[in-house]
Amino acid sequence: MALQRFWEKLSDVTGYYYDLELIESGQSRYQSFEVGISPLYGRMFRLDGCAMTSEADEFIYHENLIHIPALAHPEPRRALIIGGGDGGSAEELLKYPSIEAIDLVELDETVIELAKKYFQAIHRGALDHPKVSVRIEDGLQFVAEAAQSGRRDYDLIVLDLTDPVGPAEALYQEPFFQQCALLLGENGLLSLHIGSPDHFPERIKTLVARLRRVFRYVYPHFHYIPLYGALWGIAAASNGTDCAVMTPERIDERITTRGITDLRYLDGENYRARGILPRYVRDLIA
Repeated sequence: MALQRFWEKLSDVTGYYYDLELIESGQSRYQSFEVGISPLYGRMFRLDGCAMTSEADEFIYHENLIHIPALAHPEPRRALIIGGGDGGSAEELLKYPSIEAIDLVELDETVIELAKKYFQAIHRGALDHPKVSVRIEDGLQFVAEAAQSGRRDYDLIVLDLTDPVGPAEALYQEPFFQQCALLLGENGLLSLHIGSPDHFPERIKTLVARLRRVFRYVYPHFHYIPLYGALWGIAAASNGTDCAVMTPERIDERITTRGITDLRYLDGENYRARGILPRYVRDLIA
């Protein structure tokens, strides 16, 4: 099958393209999807015209989304993933021997089906792991009901979502962050991606400000993600755990003692370095 060229916008005035051999496309109840093979990235997954993940570089996104907060936590046992239907976040969490249960709440069952069909290299069986409970339901409603019940036993909440537009927009608002905070244990952390400081500066500024109104500690960290074509921001937030105090030596020691293997991006030095922000980014979120 011939390669097709796909253009993707980074902002109203910037964008980039990549070539794909399309192998499946369609429309679920909630969004359009495309699965293709890239000469550079291997199998790729797109939703509503935006690149979500690829075999070649998913580790950059998933390792930092998960391990920045999880390594700072004293002993993560229970986790909640909102979104994350490709299974990459669950796969990273399962590297922790202390993890007992993961609730994965995905709105669109088609994402789960496509991940199981095409993206074994990303989830590595995590979507069928006995510690992972996959729930096809609205994450907004799940969190609201859990918060009302008085539950407060999650050590990690991971918002592995599409961009904050359309169906996902409400999950980036301050009331939702407040409900997530209610579900976290004493040392619990929230982790989410916040976009590009170069192409979405106002989005970064707004999201960090919202997080700071809810959480005592907010730790933005930035990574170049090839598939997204930009420097990309992720933030860890908590009322009991400060990622900024973690030294490279302490991170390396926890990686070793917890028996976490198969990390391709993150170590102690990189953990600390990615949280040291360029001056223009510090000014943006000051």
